[in-house]
Amino acid sequence: MKIGGKSLKHNMTIKQRKELEANMAKVFKENIKMLSSELQKILLDDLVTAFQNRINVLIRAQKKRSY
Repeated sequence: MKIGGKSLKHNMTIKQRKELEANMAKVFKENIKMLSSELQKILLDDLVTAFQNRINVLIRAQKKRSY
């Protein structure tokens, strides 16, 4: 699976995670602006974690289908 032209493996590097978080911050800027900066950071971290977990589940499901 690729995101932004980069292959996404089971685990993202810290750099990839920060880039994804920055991109999500841009996308959701208007929706989260009413939250304090601390809550914005928490929410974005949760979103990245949830996204990474979902990607991992889908990768495993796809591998099982391939067998």
